[in-house]
Amino acid sequence: MASTTSGDVLPTGFRIFTSIPDLFFIPEFVFGGLVWILVASTRVLPDNPLGWVMFVSVFCFVFTTLWFFLFLCGANQSSIWPALDVGYHFLAAVFYLSASVDLAYITVLKGWGVTILSGGAVLQLALTGEALKIYRLDIAAVVMSYVATLLYFLHAIFSAIRWRKA
Repeated sequence: MASTTSGDVLPTGFRIFTSIPDLFFIPEFVFGGLVWILVASTRVLPDNPLGWVMFVSVFCFVFTTLWFFLFLCGANQSSIWPALDVGYHFLAAVFYLSASVDLAYITVLKGWGVTILSGGAVLQLALTGEALKIYRLDIAAVVMSYVATLLYFLHAIFSAIRWRKA
């Protein structure tokens, strides 16, 4: 399969602020960072699924930052970059979807007053005071996580369209 990708398929410099898939970089930063902040501001309890949510949010935030600066500096002019762009954003969408489902499940359990501790112990808490505040922060994190999932998915779709047109 011959590649007809020219060097100017992907935008560089400030032209990334005018191309449709690359406009999603800034909202991905914002919503991914909000997920990271909201989950980190609560007790990461239970640690296993919420640890995955933290990993996904930090990994995607850092990697999207690196990706953004590679595009901004113009280091994305090889013929492999359109495929890498699609692959990364699809992987990020899958990661965020799995983290969003985990976070939503844990938040629903907290809404019922159930907290699963390490080792499988179950703790029953009433939603008052601090527990209610954490529950509300978790709800906000779930919403931001699903928005970040949608943004990464849209970025992957539009990047795939751009790749196929090349």
